[in-house]
Amino acid sequence: MNPATVKTEPPPSARLRKTVFGSFHWFLAFVFAWGVMVSPAMGANPAPEERQTPERLVAPVNIHLPHRAGVLTKGVAEILTKRLREYCEVNVVNWRKADLQIYLKIKPGLGLEGFRISDGPRGGISIIGNDERGLLYGAGQFLHTCTHDKHGFIPSQWRGLSVPKQPVRGMYLATHFGNFYEEAPIEEVKRYVEDLSLWGINSYLVWFNLDAYNGIEDAKAQAKLARLRALLQTVKDLGLNASLGCVANEGYANSPVNLRADSSVGHDGYHTSQTGRVLFTQVPNLGYELCPGKPGVPEMEVSYCEEKFAAFKSIGLDYWVIWPYDNGGCTSPDCAPWGANGYLRMAELEARAYQRAFPQGKVILSTWYFDRFIDGEWAGITDKFNQHKPDWVDYILTDDYGGNIPQYPLTHGSPGGLALLNFPEISMYLHFPWGGYGANPLPQYLQKQWNASKTKMSGGFPYSEGIYEDVNKVMVAQLYWNPDKPAEEGLRDYIAFYFSADVAGEVSRAMDILERNLERVREDKGGVTRFILKNTVGAEEAYRLIKQADAKLPDRVRSSWRWRIVYLRALIDSELAKREFRASDNCVAAFQELTTIYHEEQGSEAVAPPRNVSGVVSSSH
Repeated sequence: MNPATVKTEPPPSARLRKTVFGSFHWFLAFVFAWGVMVSPAMGANPAPEERQTPERLVAPVNIHLPHRAGVLTKGVAEILTKRLREYCEVNVVNWRKADLQIYLKIKPGLGLEGFRISDGPRGGISIIGNDERGLLYGAGQFLHTCTHDKHGFIPSQWRGLSVPKQPVRGMYLATHFGNFYEEAPIEEVKRYVEDLSLWGINSYLVWFNLDAYNGIEDAKAQAKLARLRALLQTVKDLGLNASLGCVANEGYANSPVNLRADSSVGHDGYHTSQTGRVLFTQVPNLGYELCPGKPGVPEMEVSYCEEKFAAFKSIGLDYWVIWPYDNGGCTSPDCAPWGANGYLRMAELEARAYQRAFPQGKVILSTWYFDRFIDGEWAGITDKFNQHKPDWVDYILTDDYGGNIPQYPLTHGSPGGLALLNFPEISMYLHFPWGGYGANPLPQYLQKQWNASKTKMSGGFPYSEGIYEDVNKVMVAQLYWNPDKPAEEGLRDYIAFYFSADVAGEVSRAMDILERNLERVREDKGGVTRFILKNTVGAEEAYRLIKQADAKLPDRVRSSWRWRIVYLRALIDSELAKREFRASDNCVAAFQELTTIYHEEQGSEAVAPPRNVSGVVSSSH
């Protein structure tokens, strides 16, 4: 993360030499004993002349815990130790005479969840958190601004104070469709949550969808709940917020037929087009949803929620997110217009049940797809909440699919003056299957969406279907931390840390091309499969740039999943562009590798790389 409030204090060269190596005589002895090579380096924030000459540290690092360190602080030290060893190939030891001493400290008064990095005792570096979350984010800032390449390791030269601007910096990990979050080994998912958290994320949302089960005691339901608890326990072990979502009128697969919701279009006011957009021909219910206007349904829905609260009591739920649509909704006269009528009645009952179970928790009310099926939902909820601000809602979640930000709350204000959160689409945009072609960097799209609404937002929960949009998560996390930091800077931060600062220019140019060429559609016709890209300009250049960067990277990076999903995306686009959109054998091999990376051998077609590809051509022709 780049700081929202920052005062940089880059250390001068002389102080850096003292910090890293101690006295000149000790350094000579160290060179003789360990074969240390001193060479030019690229620092994180130093003045231009200092970027040319800082020495490199390749010897041990010692991490110091504060006196009486708590469990969370010890966890930060453990994560920092592991990541320094893995990403920077640094030997972390418990030696007082280690080359670099890192001091972890807690010092309230810096700003909620903020941190400071400064020169520490005996030439070391101090990472100081306002609280334990701030310490985690400070460790992340230190780690992400360290440099390691073929020449060696430079400890972070970033110095200053950084405090997040947005209070809710969430991530929605969609746990369905057999995607990465459902299918990958849980330890791999836990590790991924740790990595995201180091970039400043403070809240995670998961989902338990009732429609897949015949009651909460269903064996499959219990298995799903166990996995979700394990995932959220990782969140809690980091000291972060765990959240669960629900559809206001969802039902189990065996829900009573006579109590089910009306999902037809035909009641007065419902429509299938709006402002020129083609919409659903009916409200997208799965068929199991219930109608809150029917006797017994409100009590039934509350009991479903209470069962879930009990299932997560041992974890604790910091946020409860209630959803209106996709699926959800009811078009019956008693419920219409859903978003300003039946939905609000049902959501209030569920929110109050949540508040009884978790008195310190906060309720997020989603407005997803408002005014998409029937007019008046935004106007209705705004009028009601402005007249009587609800005491059962803390945040309004607003966004729409396909790059359309709802204009009503931007022009008329949030209902009841409640804080707004966004729900950025980082996964499904412009392609299917989602992530099936590799990485989908979206810096320009995300920047455009953010510019249109950032002054209205208090954070949000990006929608994630897997790990292929990893770079998008980092860019959004940085926008939440510092709303004025361009997404392109976040992109370059990502490239410099996970790949190398030496390739940041060419890789960021390639990713810009990959974004422009993302939109595509599959066509199966006459025994031939084609993946038709709307734009192909620069596809060859992007692949050339990625191959050029690949040749410069160490094997550790070249084989990493983050690099492979970028490399494979560039390869696939290049092959399709020059073969009339037909898949080559190289494309098929890339699809198979992506399937392994995502653990999508059994995933649904929505989240698994393309299958059953016909008319494959040879890459040699």
